[in-house]
Amino acid sequence: MINHSSSKPKKDLPRMSFIITRINEETHEIIVDISTKSIVSDKVYTGHGYPVLTFEEQTSASSLVLTYPPFLRSIEKRKLNISEVVCASFTVGWFGEKKKNVKRNAKILCFYLDGTVNLYARPIEGVTIVVNLDVMKVTEYTDRLTVTMPKAEGTEYRKAKLKLPLLTQRSKGITAIQDGRGFDIDGHSVRWANWKFHLSYDMRAGSVISLASIYDQEKEKFRELLYKGFVSELFVPYMDPSEEWYYKTFFDAGEYGLGLCAFPLEPYKDCPANAVFMDGYYAGQDGTPVQVKNVFCIFEKYAGDIMWRHTETAIPGQFIREVREEVSLIVRMVSTVGNYDYIIDWEFKQSGSVKVEVGLTGILEVKAAEYPHKDQIEEEIYGTLLADYTVGVYHDHFLTYHLDLDVDGHDNSFVKSTLKPKRTRPESSKRKSYWTVDKETAKTESEAKIRLGMKPTQLFVVNPNKKTKMGNDVGYHLIPGSQTGSLLSDDDYAQIRGAFTKYQVWVTPYNKSEKWVGGLYADQSQGDDTLATWSSRDREIENKDIVLWYTLGFHHVPSQEDFPVMPTLSGGFELRPANFFESNPVLNTRSPPSPRTFPNCTSVNS
Repeated sequence: MINHSSSKPKKDLPRMSFIITRINEETHEIIVDISTKSIVSDKVYTGHGYPVLTFEEQTSASSLVLTYPPFLRSIEKRKLNISEVVCASFTVGWFGEKKKNVKRNAKILCFYLDGTVNLYARPIEGVTIVVNLDVMKVTEYTDRLTVTMPKAEGTEYRKAKLKLPLLTQRSKGITAIQDGRGFDIDGHSVRWANWKFHLSYDMRAGSVISLASIYDQEKEKFRELLYKGFVSELFVPYMDPSEEWYYKTFFDAGEYGLGLCAFPLEPYKDCPANAVFMDGYYAGQDGTPVQVKNVFCIFEKYAGDIMWRHTETAIPGQFIREVREEVSLIVRMVSTVGNYDYIIDWEFKQSGSVKVEVGLTGILEVKAAEYPHKDQIEEEIYGTLLADYTVGVYHDHFLTYHLDLDVDGHDNSFVKSTLKPKRTRPESSKRKSYWTVDKETAKTESEAKIRLGMKPTQLFVVNPNKKTKMGNDVGYHLIPGSQTGSLLSDDDYAQIRGAFTKYQVWVTPYNKSEKWVGGLYADQSQGDDTLATWSSRDREIENKDIVLWYTLGFHHVPSQEDFPVMPTLSGGFELRPANFFESNPVLNTRSPPSPRTFPNCTSVNS
C-alpha cells in the first residue's frame, strides 16, 4: 500500500474482498472483485477449524434450548421457572477428536434470573447441551448433577437498583476539560500534535491502527513507526478440568470477534466530554452492512501527568524550574465478550511513545458449588469462594498483539540487550562490581523467541540502515508491562491451540497471510496454523520487513472484591523511542489551555 501510494499508478488500485461463508455445511473462501461485482474465485476450505460464530446463529442456538423437552424437565426437576431462564452459547474447543468426528458445535449454558440481571452469577450447573450450528439441532444432552443455585441477593450492580449509600466525593467540583479539540479526523485518518495514523474497524480484531508516523522537527518530515497494529487473539483458558468446565478455553477474537462484540460507547462515562466518536461497519450473516455506532472514541487526555521536569538550585542567585505537562491522545474501544468487558486503549504521546493498555472488567464467570463458607470445603474447587454457593474459577487472559513495525523504514532488525554483571579488578576501582550491556541481533526466528523474566534483557527493534549523528542505530524499545506466561503443559490440547503463549515475544518476517496467531479458523482449531507453527520454519529476520508479536498476560485468581462486578484490572506495554531522535523531541511543547470556569462550580481552595 505504501509503495503504491508513493508511486504514480496509471490505474486505480484493484478493490478485492475476501469473504468467508458457510454453505451447505462447508466453509467457502470467496474472492470478490468489488469494482466489477464479480466472483474471482470460490474455494472450499478443508482444513481444521471453523469461522467466527455469528450473533444470529448464537441467538438461534440459545433460543432452541428453551423449548427442548429434556431441558424443560431438568428445569422442572430443579423447581425453577422457565420464564426466568436465559441461555448463551460457548465454543467447545478441541481435545484430540479426529476431523471426521468434529462438527460445528456449540455448548449452551443456561442461567437463572429471578431477582437479578446478573445472569452469570446464577449458573444452572450440571446440564450439558450441545447444538450443531449448521443444522441448528440439539445433538447431545446430559443432566449429570444438581447443585444449589447461588442466591440472587448481593448480585445487583445497576446504580438505580443499589441500596448501598453512594461513595462520597473528595470535592463538589467537576474535572475541567480543555477548550475545543486538538486533533483532526479526515475519514479514518487522524492528525494530532506530531502524530498521524489511520484508524479502522475489523470484526475480528476490533480497533486497527495503521500507517502511524511521527513528525521529526529537526528533519522536518514524518517518519514511519507502525505499519499496522491490532489484537491478533485473546486466549482465555479456565483452570477447572471438570466435565462441565474443561472445554472453556476460549479464543475471544477468533471464535467470537472482538469487533463483533464491541458495542456503542457511552458519552461522558466510557469516554470524557471532549471525546469524538467514530462508527464501525461489518457484514451481517446475510451479507448486509451492520453499523456499530460510537464504536471508537478519540480524545486528548490531560490528567495532571508530567512529561518532564527539572528544578535547579545549584547556580548561585538563580532558581530554575522547567515543567512540561503531559497531554496525550487516546483511541478507545470496549469489547464485551459474554461476561467480560475489555477496554482497549492506544495512547499516543508527543515524546514519540505509544502506550497500549487493556482494562479487564465486567462479570466473573462463576460456578455453583455446595459451600456457603470456605471452612466447609474439602475438595479442590479450582477457584475462590466469593459468595454463598459461588466460586470464581481461576483463569488466564492472554492478549497477543500483531505489531508490524516499520521503524524509519521497512527493513528492521530485532536486538536483545542483556544486562550482564561484571567484577572489577582490585587495583582498578574501589567498586567491586558493575553491569554492562551485551547486544545481540537475532538472525532467525528461533533467536527472537523470548520468555520474559528469565534474564535482565531489554528488547529493541532497530533500523540498521539508519544512524543518528552519534552513529547509533535508529530504533524503538519494547517495554513489556506483564511477564505472565502460560503455565499449561505443552501436551495440553488447550496449549497446543494456544502455543503462541509459550513465549511472550516472537518476531517473524512479514507474511500477509500470517495475521491471526491462533489460526484463520480458530473455532475447534487443532494448533496446526498458529504463530508457533509459522515460526518453526526459523526464517531469517535480520534487516528484513519484520513483525513483532507481544503477548500481554494475566493470571486471574478471583477475589471477593471482583464480585458481583469486577473493578477494572489494567495492564499494558510501551513502544518508546530509542535513538530514534537526535535528542529529546519535546523540549518545547504547547501547554494545555487553562481550565475553564464552570457555573455552580467551587474552587477546591475557596
